[in-house]
Amino acid sequence: MAKKVKKQTATMSFSLSRLFRKISTAQPSTLMLSIIVLASAVFLFGGGLYTIIIQPLPSAYVNNRFYFLYPDISYQFISDTVISTMLYAIGFIGLLAIYQSTKYAYKPRQAYMMLVIGVALLFLAYAFLEGAISIKTS
Repeated sequence: MAKKVKKQTATMSFSLSRLFRKISTAQPSTLMLSIIVLASAVFLFGGGLYTIIIQPLPSAYVNNRFYFLYPDISYQFISDTVISTMLYAIGFIGLLAIYQSTKYAYKPRQAYMMLVIGVALLFLAYAFLEGAISIKTS
């Protein structure tokens, strides 16, 4: 029985050392790292940290009016966070589409379409973010 336990312990320690070696030498892909960095940037820009810490109301219904955007800059609803995060994500997607359009130099039609789509998404995100800010300040 003792030999069997020693053998199992030896193989288990070898398995654990091999697992530890795999984990310690693992390299995440650059695509995953960039997705994580962009997602965290969009989350922070959109006000996600504020929403987690303060825990504001989702939205409000006051005097027969429904408010998605809080009418002041010093406070926000959860819907403010969701709207701004979505708009920032659309802007980043537009920037990525503009970047991807540079990779299709040998296909001018596809490059032009990607550029137009990217600029349109970037412009829409900017316009709607400016509109949201003007709603909050007025």
